[in-house]
Amino acid sequence: MNIELTDKEFRRLLDLVYIGNWILNSTRGDDRFEDYDLLQEKLFALAPGRGMPTLAQRWHGHVFPSRAFEEGGIHEAIADYEDAVFFDILAEELARRDLDLVDSDPEDFTQLNDRIEEYLTEFDKNGLNTIQIDI
Repeated sequence: MNIELTDKEFRRLLDLVYIGNWILNSTRGDDRFEDYDLLQEKLFALAPGRGMPTLAQRWHGHVFPSRAFEEGGIHEAIADYEDAVFFDILAEELARRDLDLVDSDPEDFTQLNDRIEEYLTEFDKNGLNTIQIDI
């Protein structure tokens, strides 16, 4: 298979592959999905030939995203995504708890969605500063 990509498209593809592999493998320790690591390595190995030598580095015979790539803003994008997902999940879980819907779905999602929006508004305004946990 051959896919023609501009340099800009190839650069974006590297971002997408890195982000995808990060999501799949960053928390897996030694139980990584190796086929995703290998695909990432294969694509980053092409970077120098595409005029992007600073995006890849060799280490112990393998090609990895370089420190320059990893420090170039990709982790800020991942962190923004993780923050958004965190607050969305927290808002829904708290709303389900409040409405006693922990293990079920409502027949009408209006009340649940309204409660989720209340939490999201609060999180937008104050982050976690107003969260209290009673133990």
